[in-house]
Amino acid sequence: MKTPLKIAIYSGEIPSTTFIERLITGLSQSGKQVLLFGVKHKLPAYSNQVTVLGYKPDRLSKFFYVFKFTVLLTLFKRHDKKRLDTYLKQQHKTDLYTKVKYYPVLWHQPDVFHVQWAKGLDDWMWVQDFGMKLVLSLRGAHINYSPIADETLAVMYSNCFPKVDGFHAVSKAIGLEAEKYGANANRIHVVYSGLDLNVLKANVPKVSSTETRFKMISVGRPHWKKGYSYMLDACKQLKDSGFHFNYIIVGGSDTIEYQYHIHDLGLTDNVQLISKKRFQDVQHLIQESDLLVLPSVEEGIANVVLEAMASGTLVLSTDCGGMQEVIRDGETGFLVPIRDSKSLAHKISAIANLQPAEKKHIREIALQTITKSHTIQQMVESMFKLYQRVLNV
Repeated sequence: MKTPLKIAIYSGEIPSTTFIERLITGLSQSGKQVLLFGVKHKLPAYSNQVTVLGYKPDRLSKFFYVFKFTVLLTLFKRHDKKRLDTYLKQQHKTDLYTKVKYYPVLWHQPDVFHVQWAKGLDDWMWVQDFGMKLVLSLRGAHINYSPIADETLAVMYSNCFPKVDGFHAVSKAIGLEAEKYGANANRIHVVYSGLDLNVLKANVPKVSSTETRFKMISVGRPHWKKGYSYMLDACKQLKDSGFHFNYIIVGGSDTIEYQYHIHDLGLTDNVQLISKKRFQDVQHLIQESDLLVLPSVEEGIANVVLEAMASGTLVLSTDCGGMQEVIRDGETGFLVPIRDSKSLAHKISAIANLQPAEKKHIREIALQTITKSHTIQQMVESMFKLYQRVLNV
């Protein structure tokens, strides 16, 4: 085995998701050598342990990038290049875009190649033929509903999943979904997302408010899976019952469907759609709220719920995906069935009427849950153990 151990992460785009950025930083800080592949939009500030092998999206940059690795492979790894080129011809993938992705990986030949997005898995099955172990992350939409809507994708999963060396599942529930497409249960490792608790605690602390209206917030893109329409229907029921509240959807601005829905239900004085905001600003809004609501019909485990729990804000979520793995109803937060506006409205009213001591206790248990299972250190250590398992070291 090569020394030191080389771990490669293909993220598609650089910089990438919060999970990947935290994983890369954590691995490098613990002395691991990390190679990062993808389209480079801007260069993040990484340590010397991280080698960024990204290419700019314009054609000229791609050409010179491919030229560089073509020369290196021809001079020093001619046999491997010939094998890969033969494979590309058989797959009818001899275009510039394919080579700009593949050639740098072949040149560096990491011990572990970690693919972040399941939909692109078949593009990387070839790395196993060159001694690289293939690890795949299992995330929300890619597993929960995309293969249901796309039969071709489901067939690809069924063909490729049994061959993958190791899976990173963001929840137990999503790991079970992957097994439906042939993923070996013994190769699935659940690694929860880790939070930077110091950053969250550094925000403005939660304070008592004289505001008589119950303040609720949801955070996320205006996608059908977020279930905002069910929450808006719940808001209508709350208003009709005489419940006084304000509800903010961060990321929902300029969405005609929701604007019309709010107007049609007579909720313009209660519900506000606002644009995406910086992480720090979102955390401030969450901490100022009485309740974070996740009305989704599909999730892995929503990071925003973990962040709210760490920040001292009560959480109400639908029982979707892996949410019950972090929320125990009435203990660390609250759960209701998916697509059930009546249950949402009833639970919100019950939460608002809890005694302060009850709310405080739930917040404390929620924070303990995050501290126990959702720190960056735990996430990084668990991911590295996954890499070691696939390498049998």
